[in-house]
Amino acid sequence: MKFLWPHMLWLLVLVPALVAAYVYVLRRKKKAVVRYASLAMIREALGPAQTLRRHVPPALFLLAVIAMILAVARPAAVVTLPSQHETIVLAIDVSGSMRATDVEPNRLAAAQAAAKTFINEQPRSTRIGVVAFAATALVVQHPTQNREDLVAAIERLQLQRGTAIGSGIVVSLAAIFPNAGITLESLNRKGDNRVMARGLDDPPPSTDFKPVPPGSNTSSAIVLLTDGQRTTGPDPLEAAKMAADRGIRIFTVGIGTPEGEVMGFEGWRMRVRLDEDTLKAIANTTYGQYFYAGNAAELNQIYRSLNSRFVMEKKETEITALVSAVAALLATIAAFLSLFWFNRIL
Repeated sequence: MKFLWPHMLWLLVLVPALVAAYVYVLRRKKKAVVRYASLAMIREALGPAQTLRRHVPPALFLLAVIAMILAVARPAAVVTLPSQHETIVLAIDVSGSMRATDVEPNRLAAAQAAAKTFINEQPRSTRIGVVAFAATALVVQHPTQNREDLVAAIERLQLQRGTAIGSGIVVSLAAIFPNAGITLESLNRKGDNRVMARGLDDPPPSTDFKPVPPGSNTSSAIVLLTDGQRTTGPDPLEAAKMAADRGIRIFTVGIGTPEGEVMGFEGWRMRVRLDEDTLKAIANTTYGQYFYAGNAAELNQIYRSLNSRFVMEKKETEITALVSAVAALLATIAAFLSLFWFNRIL
């Protein structure tokens, strides 16, 4: 804990003064008791419980005074509070390998079910977008708070050929920063991933863009769900660097099994395996985190974990109101006990 106005802590010198004043008053009362004829009778009437009870309200009041002084100094502490994430983009792999049934009923169906669960568990104030990627990537639903539109977009996803993970990341960034001039061609042409290379028909690049520390953007994030087997498109690690330069964290979710499954399609057969190394590298580059989902149950659990990670975040926050409330509560309890036990307020 730290204090925004630490110079106000000098008021704590009043605490020893209050204690000294209380002791002084007790001694004066003790001298007054000598006037009674029988001190033994008084001690017997009071008893040890009564003697201890008389000090409880003043002690609580003293704690209330200390809390009030701390509140005046404006304390701040690192507490877990709802974060202000405004935009989350779900980038979902719709390549042919997502038809594999090593996750029941198949990888894509499990991803769709988990994505809808994730959407329903987000705060209504959170804007969510959906990007589908195969050989290329497309925003199937721009960030919105309308949960019905999001669910409909998830249900419309269809399998296609190719897996361009890098394209999915770049298009997700374009959905988060719609006015930043981010285009897929910026990586396809192998230009600088921090300021896009310009072609004849491209919009002018953003001249005021400056890279920021990875993971520093706390208002947006990308959830990338794929089996990680890139077959085409820009390098996913270059796309991840592009996200890192903008402070966007990418949480990668690997769906499938490391041993994979042999699939046949239009006369060819191949084994589709989960490429965890690529997904871990993407997450590490952006200061995100990698999760493994070996089956649909694990996938749903991962999305719930991501939900809690997005919603709650540790932040340094002023807690003056909380300390003031504690002070008021202590003072109220002290007054109540004094009134209840001795028919007086302190």
